[in-house]
Amino acid sequence: MPLLLVIALYAAGLVAAAQFAKFGLALEVFGAAYPGAGPVLGWLVSLISGVGVVLGMAAGALAARIGLRRLLLAGLALGAACSALQAPIPPLPVMLGLRVVEGLSHLAIVVAAPTLMGTLVPARWRGAAMTLWGTFFGVGFALTAWVGVPLAEMRGPGALLVAHALVAILATFAVATVLPRRRLVPEGPRPTLAWIMGRHRAAYSSPSVAAPAAGWVFYTLTFTALIVVLPPLLPSDQGPWVAGAMPLISILSSLTLGVALLRHLPAVGVVCLGLAAAAGIAGTMTLAITPAGCLALFAALGLIQGASFAAVPQLNPGAEAQSLANGGLAQAGNIGNLLGTPAAFAAVALAGPWAAPALAALAYLAALGAHAALARRRAHVQ
Repeated sequence: MPLLLVIALYAAGLVAAAQFAKFGLALEVFGAAYPGAGPVLGWLVSLISGVGVVLGMAAGALAARIGLRRLLLAGLALGAACSALQAPIPPLPVMLGLRVVEGLSHLAIVVAAPTLMGTLVPARWRGAAMTLWGTFFGVGFALTAWVGVPLAEMRGPGALLVAHALVAILATFAVATVLPRRRLVPEGPRPTLAWIMGRHRAAYSSPSVAAPAAGWVFYTLTFTALIVVLPPLLPSDQGPWVAGAMPLISILSSLTLGVALLRHLPAVGVVCLGLAAAAGIAGTMTLAITPAGCLALFAALGLIQGASFAAVPQLNPGAEAQSLANGGLAQAGNIGNLLGTPAAFAAVALAGPWAAPALAALAYLAALGAHAALARRRAHVQ
């Protein structure tokens, strides 16, 4: 495996994850910097998701026109610039505007980096590399929690933003050094609104391009939501450590059992295995929410995490189709992140604690149905 290439691209992913985590995990620190902001402060986190919902697939479509290497380097450089401009803690409207721009940086990274990894890593190592990529969000959040949040609490939020800018600059230089300069995708036509909408239709009507996103939207609908909603439903001495362990169990499952299964099963098969296990575990949790159930559920979700990204190059051999599929993943993931937590809170408020795992089980069953329908379409096309 071209180790330096994978490390550089994974570092780019950590930069993208920290674009969410630096505000999401340190929101109380930023709240002190913007007294009286109230609910508006939440937009510092969710604006990036909004950009992804609107422009996720467009970023995948435009990657061919821009070039994957150029797109990734531009995304990293723009991310570094945004963090540097945010570091002085400008007025809230300016900060919100910078977060919108940072959403464009985030999209560029999460579309270009996995496409480059899926295209450049040799086939024998591709499943492991893409599974590793699937952990970037959880690892980025963990690193920000362990290093970034204490830095912000000790030195102020500006110190966290400066640190993120420096890491983004280092990642930019690392990527520029290890990535080959050749174009992996022929330059596309000059983009117009009609052309971009046409690429949307082509992507979502393709059973191969759309498949990773079809399951991913249901996964992201529940992942963050369950980390937020389930631990407070446990006894007070169990909730905090379970909340910290859930994403770590997911990452461990993805990098061990997930990688092992990918040697013997197609990536979509591993995704469906994870969905079926998660649906069953979530179903039992409607009877009783326990630490063991929470951890088992997230071990099952770990299979979905890495295999969804591994499915992109398996189903879409060409770099252009992979760009579209990764754009679809970005769009689907942001839709799930935007809607999942409010939906889970509403379900618990209306029906009680059992409703959170019930909603999750229904989401996983819907994802299984979507994958089954798309698999039938792929078989028919072939």
